[in-house]
Amino acid sequence: MFSFARIEYLLLLVLLIPAALLFFFNQKWKKKTIKKLGDENLVNQLTSGHSSKKFSAKFWLIFFALALTALGAANLRMPGKAENINRKGRDIIIAMDVSKSMLADDIKPTRLEKAKQFVSKIIDALPNDRIGLIWFAGKAYLPMPLTADEGAAKMFVQSANPDDIPTQGTVIGEALQLAAQSFPNESKRYKIVVLITDGEDHDENAVENAQRLKEQGILLLTVGLGTEEGSTITEPGTTEFKKDKLGQTVISRLNETLLKKMATANGGMYGNLQNIDAMVNDVSAVINQLEKKSSETNGAPTSFVNFFIWFLAAALLLLIIELFISEQRKMKV
Repeated sequence: MFSFARIEYLLLLVLLIPAALLFFFNQKWKKKTIKKLGDENLVNQLTSGHSSKKFSAKFWLIFFALALTALGAANLRMPGKAENINRKGRDIIIAMDVSKSMLADDIKPTRLEKAKQFVSKIIDALPNDRIGLIWFAGKAYLPMPLTADEGAAKMFVQSANPDDIPTQGTVIGEALQLAAQSFPNESKRYKIVVLITDGEDHDENAVENAQRLKEQGILLLTVGLGTEEGSTITEPGTTEFKKDKLGQTVISRLNETLLKKMATANGGMYGNLQNIDAMVNDVSAVINQLEKKSSETNGAPTSFVNFFIWFLAAALLLLIIELFISEQRKMKV
């Protein structure tokens, strides 16, 4: 079944509509202008060296080249041949939100402290797996790549705080991209990302990146912290509440809808971190279930046949043809 990998690029085709309309209006304007200048035959003789047909041909060649480029960027593809892959072991990357909104205390003692407790217990519950850590706020970075050193992982977790990332925000999409890049390319181990966040800022790329993880064979488990009612955020080192640009006190709320959409898009799971032990059991159960499945994944496409190169090649051919077309009319001898 055919599909587009980056369907958003098809919107570029909409931009070609005003270009086509502008061309038609320009052609009409030229005809009207010629009539207004006086003797139409005389004007045609004076412009006999210019071919309006060749001008139109050049325009449409460029027009369709741009359309093919947009289709190429969207990357039409179809599932490739299914392969059987033997999987052994699990690699787990924990992406934890360390933005200032995680300092909200609607979850006691704070969202961030509860997240740390949860991560430490998850590490204990999965002693035979490799663990990697990602912190994110307005940026995402990898403080610890995949390792079997549980002690080092816990040390990094306990030291995490909003000051680690000066740029504030919640770039969930960037964190997922970094997680995908942090897995070894040729590894046959199961790949899991555990995302821990309040999801406060709506990241337009988050759901799309969750879907991409699925395409790469990476399972996404989303864990939400916070409440619908939300809470104020105390600025670190002060007793003052965080305020927005208008001077209004900021109320941080859990964006549960976004996290559920991400889990659905990936085929993973979502859970609200109200009870640490219960969530540890739920997450570890999902991860442990991977090993209980067949050691071979049968009938699942592991790659795609991409057709973008054909669209881009056709676009390049049209542009080359356009270069060799002159707007000058061949003069009869």
